[in-house]
Amino acid sequence: MSIWIAIGATAVGCYLVKLVGLLVPADTLERPLVQRLAALLPVALLAALTAQQTFSTGQSLVLDARAAGVGAAALALLLRAPFLVVVGVAVAVTAGVRALGG
Repeated sequence: MSIWIAIGATAVGCYLVKLVGLLVPADTLERPLVQRLAALLPVALLAALTAQQTFSTGQSLVLDARAAGVGAAALALLLRAPFLVVVGVAVAVTAGVRALGG
């Protein structure tokens, strides 16, 4: 029963957040600072999620094959490789490090 209470509370909370967003005056949303934050916030959240998923396992910080793959992808991005090449390089390096026992 407590699961359904949590689901209901989450649904109500999501609806209220959406309602509050609709009640924000248009003048506030047109400010340059708000527009800049709205553009940069998703990038920052995605970067934080990527870092957390790459460099942690449970409660501990780890450097394993995933870190090598992210490093290889970063290098490929610096070399201006196309997106699919970046993903392929990351996958290949991660698989290679894991195959070598890392």
